[in-house]
Amino acid sequence: MNGILHLGHAFSLSKLEFAAAYHRLCGQNVLLPFAFHCTGMPIKASADKLAREMERYGNPPLFPSEEDFTDEIEERKIEEGNLVAPDKFKSKRSKATAKFGREKFQWEIMRSFGLPDQKIAEFKDPNRWLNYFPPLAKEDLKSFGLGCDWRRSFITTDMNPFYDSFVKWQMRKLKGMGKIMKDMRYTIYSPLDGQPCADHDRASGEGVQPQDYVLIKMEVIPPFPSKFKMLEGRNIFLAAATLRPETMYGQTNCWVLPEGKYGAFEINETDVFILTQRSALNLAYQKVSRVPEKATCLL
Repeated sequence: MNGILHLGHAFSLSKLEFAAAYHRLCGQNVLLPFAFHCTGMPIKASADKLAREMERYGNPPLFPSEEDFTDEIEERKIEEGNLVAPDKFKSKRSKATAKFGREKFQWEIMRSFGLPDQKIAEFKDPNRWLNYFPPLAKEDLKSFGLGCDWRRSFITTDMNPFYDSFVKWQMRKLKGMGKIMKDMRYTIYSPLDGQPCADHDRASGEGVQPQDYVLIKMEVIPPFPSKFKMLEGRNIFLAAATLRPETMYGQTNCWVLPEGKYGAFEINETDVFILTQRSALNLAYQKVSRVPEKATCLL
């Protein structure tokens, strides 16, 4: 429930509604409950977007032009070490973006729902979404003619103590039976939200899965360059990620980006990897860092 219902919802629901109505016409006693899905990341992610937009562009926000926004994104990527700074910024927009313009800001999406600017700021609180959109959805569903039992309607968050208690009981019961367990696995992770970012939680990148790389450690042999003086006594490695480790046999050289931004990051008490900030942070969230979930840069 991170917005109002649209035609796609009506299309999907029509199959259930038609089936329920058919069986009623056949004289059967049909129970069709309905609830509002409010768990997961979509609402929290949308609320956080609003908060960031207000912090960056004001309240109400003054958004940059399309060209300025494109340059801002590219500058941000360069700061993160994802791009090499070109002589001049050139638009790297996709065909779709070039055709339809930049993606809408969350504030603009809220305006498209008919909300005035003075009300939109309230939605930086995730709980506001739970109070606002389900009643609107209920009215739309009534207009649609949904024949459900509204007495059983609820929302799926801990704001509903009955639902919250049921889910907790279910998880504890399954864990006690040995049916589920808590463990580590590779996943798409959102540092901003501090939790995994599942497929349906993402604004973009649906279908993307974790990509396995092999990290090749190339030791820097003493004597070290003067810039590495403070790292004496440590094992220093140039760390390169590859999808084809079998091609590394017989390697004679290692190429680096002259304009790339690299740092010396602690992996443990003795080893230091030469990496970009982004790569070091990626490893840190896999606990390949002296401080888990934190990339500690020495140089």
